Amino acid sequence: MATDSREDGKFLSRKMMVRCGGHCNENHNSVVQPLLTDLYQITMAYAYWKSGKTEDQSVFDLFFRANPFQGEFTIFAGLEECLKFLENFHYSDGDIEYLKQTLPDGIEDEFFEYLSQLTAKDVILQAIEEGSVVFPRVPLIKVEGPLIVVQLLETTLLTLVNYASLMATNAARYRMVAGKNIKLLEFGLRRAQGPDGGLSASKYSFVGGFDGTSNVLAGKLFNIPVKGTHAHAYITSFTGFSELKTRTIRHKVTGIPQDLLELSIKHRDALSEVLDISTEESSEGELAAMVSFAIAFPDGFMALVDTYDVKSVENGVDLRHPVNGEMNGHSGGTSDINSNITLPNVAIECNHKTDVRPKLTCNADVECKCRQRSGGWSYGVLEDRGCSRCCSSMRNSRKILVGHVVLGRNRTNLLTNVGKSFRSGLLNFCAVALALNDQGYRAIGIRIDSGDLAYLSCLARQTFEQVSARFRIPWFNTLTIVASNDINEDTIISLNEQGHKIDCFGIGTHLVTCQRQPALGCVYKLVEINNQARIKLSQDVEKVTMPGSKNAFRLFGADGHALIDLMQKVSEPPPEVGQKVLCRHPFQESKRAYVIPTRVECLYKVYWRDGRICQPLPTLDQVRDRVQASLKTVRTDHKRTLNPTPYKVAVSDHLYNFIHDLWLQNAPIGELS
Repeated sequence: MATDSREDGKFLSRKMMVRCGGHCNENHNSVVQPLLTDLYQITMAYAYWKSGKTEDQSVFDLFFRANPFQGEFTIFAGLEECLKFLENFHYSDGDIEYLKQTLPDGIEDEFFEYLSQLTAKDVILQAIEEGSVVFPRVPLIKVEGPLIVVQLLETTLLTLVNYASLMATNAARYRMVAGKNIKLLEFGLRRAQGPDGGLSASKYSFVGGFDGTSNVLAGKLFNIPVKGTHAHAYITSFTGFSELKTRTIRHKVTGIPQDLLELSIKHRDALSEVLDISTEESSEGELAAMVSFAIAFPDGFMALVDTYDVKSVENGVDLRHPVNGEMNGHSGGTSDINSNITLPNVAIECNHKTDVRPKLTCNADVECKCRQRSGGWSYGVLEDRGCSRCCSSMRNSRKILVGHVVLGRNRTNLLTNVGKSFRSGLLNFCAVALALNDQGYRAIGIRIDSGDLAYLSCLARQTFEQVSARFRIPWFNTLTIVASNDINEDTIISLNEQGHKIDCFGIGTHLVTCQRQPALGCVYKLVEINNQARIKLSQDVEKVTMPGSKNAFRLFGADGHALIDLMQKVSEPPPEVGQKVLCRHPFQESKRAYVIPTRVECLYKVYWRDGRICQPLPTLDQVRDRVQASLKTVRTDHKRTLNPTPYKVAVSDHLYNFIHDLWLQNAPIGELS
């Protein structure tokens, strides 16, 4: 179980204080400090100071220009970390000494004295509520205050918001495609971009809708449920029954000890007839490992069931080898043996040019139903159709291809043949689970980490239902099936189309690295100085900034869904319910529409003023709930994964005219000669 970070994190925070130069307080990331910035922020600060701009007041907007992952929404996250940064914004003596050594010679000591006195007490920060759905161009954060201080905040605020929002958005997309009834676990620490990336991924995947993490430190710091079982290494560390040093387990109620291995072997023999699996097909080392793990965790027994492939008797090919590394989710066999198989007198082939495995040609009258997605190969529905890679219809063919390994001839029952690569783990798991049941315990379930996940999950569920009916154990058919193995958003969509029976996905690499789009691209732009609006012009219209201090409102329609986000000057009165509002595209004159809102939501709250946080901060669970509640206000067509409808962001008529007047004032006039 996870622990409460607000208590257990104190010791860790105190240890971090030793190496963070006095910047830390409890629950504050020690790395987040004023020197976590780009050098040019400090050199600009000196130039501002040298130019006498210490009293200048400014407004900066933090926003992004395009939604990530080819979608039409983003989740705003990282606000709490920004506020903690403001609380701790102060250059320590050690920071000042380092800057004296690093900055160019000739910088006056008075500037370093000025830096040492800076805090965020004169800064005002307004923001959209963390966990909200947000859209391009609408500022997520507005920062007002002394020019030098607000400029020095830029890089740190961006790094705190960019990845957090990208990660929360990615996780929210996984939650949407998986559905509300499927558990999602983040397994990405080992693949994350360093320790801080791993912790942030765990935190913000939970915010986006994941149910837990394998990251123990994240569980401690952020009070996120921690989940995990064992790796293939645990299974392969056992070679036989003789290695079991402990074999007995006491009954949960009576306390009477029993030999769990003997009970498991007895049940394995019985299951062999029920499931039509020979006991010779099971690995003794695997059974010993499962018995060992069950004795250690009788109330939490979940086993990895795909460590060993088993023997194919018909072809005389011994496939009883450990699975090598992580597969790509579409192979039923192991790569080391696929390249050495002598095919029987049959020509079968997967015609995928990207496949590195031996080419095989299918001469059957088939229709390939594959679709290649960006995240890997997807599958068709596995009924009595053949190749699990090609999804080819092979009802009349005698040729069976699974994971590019020919398993036999004269067969039309695909399920029987594919099942042979999965039988050892499933048989041994069921035997141990039944033995635990005899002793008053309930197993949790299985994890599948390779192969055709859709088919294998269906086979596992069918097996559990058989065992439940045969041994009259109702809970057995509800055992949890967890799937891992390089899963991405497209994989889940494909598995949904195939009718999988997976209860939980463990997702790592594609989640935490955001492989489809590794950066959100938030920017931080000056929009006002000393009450004078500023605009950045560009030949690329997308990079033209919205000048001046602005308010933002979300207007809702009669069906309760958000219609449009409207920005307007702070001097304008807010839009009113039931009153017609002219909404204009900021740069395209002909794009405009009247909106009569049934509800108006002001997007900004003041979170920091007078040197302190001035809003109660939500817990991580509350931010997580906010994400789902906010997503419900957005129409389905804006959230769909394929060709989503763009959400409209507009400006008021007054702001539109102001932007274009300022544009003309600042744009240079060319001269023809």
